[in-house]
Amino acid sequence: MAEPQVFADPEALAQHAADWLLAWAAATAAKPNERFSVCLSGGSTPKRLYELLAADPRRRTFPWARTHWFWGDERFVPPDDKASNYRMTREAMLDHVPVPAANVHPIPTVGLTPQQAAEAYRRELREFHGEAVLDPARPLFNVVLLGLGTNGHTASLFPGQPVLDERRAWTGTMTDPEAGTRITLTYPALESAREVVYLVAGKDKQPMLKRLLAADPTIPAGRLKPQGALHFFVDRAAFAG
Repeated sequence: MAEPQVFADPEALAQHAADWLLAWAAATAAKPNERFSVCLSGGSTPKRLYELLAADPRRRTFPWARTHWFWGDERFVPPDDKASNYRMTREAMLDHVPVPAANVHPIPTVGLTPQQAAEAYRRELREFHGEAVLDPARPLFNVVLLGLGTNGHTASLFPGQPVLDERRAWTGTMTDPEAGTRITLTYPALESAREVVYLVAGKDKQPMLKRLLAADPTIPAGRLKPQGALHFFVDRAAFAG
């Protein structure tokens, strides 16, 4: 298990994450014909990261034209709903940067059932990847950004949900009495990455972060086994020592 990098507060965490992501994107874009693919997370900590990427000087140097943006999960609401992860990312970053429309890949939520939406996103991921099978030697994503819920969930892999046992399909659905219906990438898709980063801030995350760092398989986040490098960017409040 990787050692966590601990920052003084959420702002310092987000600043580091923005610089880290920019460095990886620039290094990948420097290679001929290479695309940089990012799987995004919802939440307040990632939102600040997105705002920092959309502001100068990072905005001027980020390789927007070579970067593709995907989502790890989405609430089954219209894209203009205030609860939409896509809307949050669009307002925080995408509306303010020169990213080609073809490089933005939101999870569809309109005119489909949740199951149809999950299948449509699986097809989009497969088309982008160019292969029907995930090969460890050729990851789906360059970077996957993840959060951590106070119940141990990550993306929309919630405790007790059947989607936790999915090891073949790249996408799935879940419905929770409080969280509602959501579309989520499954473990195989989230694990198919060169770099996986947990962004965790706040004292309320302390108990679950401790269990995650111990790779506790009884919480959904603890069951994730990335094929590439695993990073933990956390703030001091979340880190229990």
